[in-house]
Amino acid sequence: MTPTAEPQAAPRNAQRLLVAAFVAIIFAVPLLQLAVERRRGSGVRAVEVFQQKPTSANLRAYEHNLEDASVVARALRPLFQFAQFTWLRDGGEKALVGRDGWLFYKPGFDDMVTRGKPVAVTNDPVTAIVAFRDALAARGIQLLVVPAPNKESIYPDRLSTRVPEGQVLISPPTRDLLARLRAAKVECVDLFATFAAVRNNAAATNTTPLYLKQDSHWSPAGVSLAAQVVARRLTELGWVQLGRTGFAEKPAPVNRMGDVLLMLKSTTIERASVPESVPCVQIVRDDDRQPYRDQPDSEVLVLGDSFLRIYEQDEPGAAGFVAHLAKELKQPLTSLVNDGGASTLVRQELHRRPALLKNKRVVVWEFVERDIRLGTEGWQPVPLPPKAGHSHASAPQHNP
Repeated sequence: MTPTAEPQAAPRNAQRLLVAAFVAIIFAVPLLQLAVERRRGSGVRAVEVFQQKPTSANLRAYEHNLEDASVVARALRPLFQFAQFTWLRDGGEKALVGRDGWLFYKPGFDDMVTRGKPVAVTNDPVTAIVAFRDALAARGIQLLVVPAPNKESIYPDRLSTRVPEGQVLISPPTRDLLARLRAAKVECVDLFATFAAVRNNAAATNTTPLYLKQDSHWSPAGVSLAAQVVARRLTELGWVQLGRTGFAEKPAPVNRMGDVLLMLKSTTIERASVPESVPCVQIVRDDDRQPYRDQPDSEVLVLGDSFLRIYEQDEPGAAGFVAHLAKELKQPLTSLVNDGGASTLVRQELHRRPALLKNKRVVVWEFVERDIRLGTEGWQPVPLPPKAGHSHASAPQHNP
């Protein structure tokens, strides 16, 4: 007996229904977008491609504009991003999701594990640092360089269980930088070795972490340790004599939403996340119990990036690296912080503010490890500002 085709009718109908639903969804998205744009009177974004030359740059911009303007994408993107972050542990372009709630800045990690091209002489950090050291030395000012380790260099074991507990990983470009600075006789504080010693100390495995879980920056414990090491080196070199200003520590805990978490730009993820409790320690003067403040005529100038800004200009204030270094040296300092980067931008700002070098004997220059190859504006040569009493016309010209 020949089987009839009737039993196959139901599966075929289901297939047709699925195809029809799929086609309807495909057409519904642009039709919905068109209806919204007509209602708003903003014009039809889809036809903008015909209003400009079909260059690769214009086509990429057109594609990005369509994505940003899509009402469907804006409605669904937060949900997909939340699912991707929560269930797939994928933080997108900016974040890496580690173990136990630890988050890492992905570009910094990528730079650490990727073999990059050799830097050009005009973008070489050592060339720029040596030139800055020599220019300061010509004015009788000493330079101490302080590279701040990336979080992923000190806590790679929080990224993967395949990394042994407490192991520190230093990238080849960082090792090369430290070796070349030593060869050029540039005084440099090796916080990598200091932090590695803490992590490798079996008795200290349960101590407060040196970096925040949700943030790319160091914790109050990391700030305090770095300030102690830098102060010790300055006094060992005989560049700074301990002052007579007494400072005390005052507990100032804050709840902080980490910068890596905020980089996701997802209010859905932020609402589902608990701010990190950060046990900050504010520095106050012994005499009036007021929070630490910089002093413009100090003999020490501290340059740096967001590693100096955190806790100092952010909440709770007077609890960052500069304040803790001042406590260790028993004297107020002068500081210049550029959140955009300490490779070139902070020196450009110094060039525009000659008064900052008045009365200075020492410059402490902090920059984060990832800026060795990812620094904003690279490592450009930047002249010092003119000496006090000299006109800008007599100074070397520089166009930042």
